Amino acid sequence: MSLLRTLANLGYGSRREVQALITAGRVRDAGGRALRADAVVAHAEVRVDGQPLDPAQGLVLMLHKPRGVTCSHDDAGPLVYTLLPPRYRMRKPPLSSIGRLDRDTSGLLLLTDDGALLHRIISPRRHVPKTYRVELAEDLRADAAALFASGTLRLRGERTPLLPAALQVADPRHAVLTLREGRYHQARRMFAALGNHVLDLHRERIGALPLGDLAAGAWRPLAADEIARIFAAGVAADGAATAPVQRRA
Repeated sequence: MSLLRTLANLGYGSRREVQALITAGRVRDAGGRALRADAVVAHAEVRVDGQPLDPAQGLVLMLHKPRGVTCSHDDAGPLVYTLLPPRYRMRKPPLSSIGRLDRDTSGLLLLTDDGALLHRIISPRRHVPKTYRVELAEDLRADAAALFASGTLRLRGERTPLLPAALQVADPRHAVLTLREGRYHQARRMFAALGNHVLDLHRERIGALPLGDLAAGAWRPLAADEIARIFAAGVAADGAATAPVQRRA
């Protein structure tokens, strides 16, 4: 692929704007030599204004989604894509969120321009587990964990029961919930089915990949070994809790 097309696909501008960058001598190789628009150069060797190129196609980002931000390209209000550099929003193929977190849910969100990986993660056949910290308005029912693990719970308006889910209780109003499917507002609706209301919902892990200490609103690219961790963990078939949990500070 020519340098001109590569830079345009990475969001450095339209082809005309990229051509202007090249003509101005702002695109060089690692040795400082000016490059031509039709040059074919290894990604790692290109510099724009002295800086390495953004990651090539196949980018996967981890983002700590804050509350009040929407996982959408065009809804009203703050959008997750506005947390990224403007150039990242112009990439071709575009970055898309891998699944969604609703406006009032915070935590780990993945974005990628790799369509095959996106579908691999969200595929119902994969059952990639997603783990949430939950704060509730009322004390949990004593049978909540058993009911979630039973595989018999039905959400209002749905005929198919939920897959078993693991609920680990920290105290009567705080718990960790691990799901293996992603129905619409599933976590909130599960607690609503028990007559409770979710005050705060925070996704802290996808598969074996934790959010860690990434600050709210911050993001970073994932390395190949981190992407592999998404598929490295599962949930027991009965959804049973395996260890006590601590409340999130």
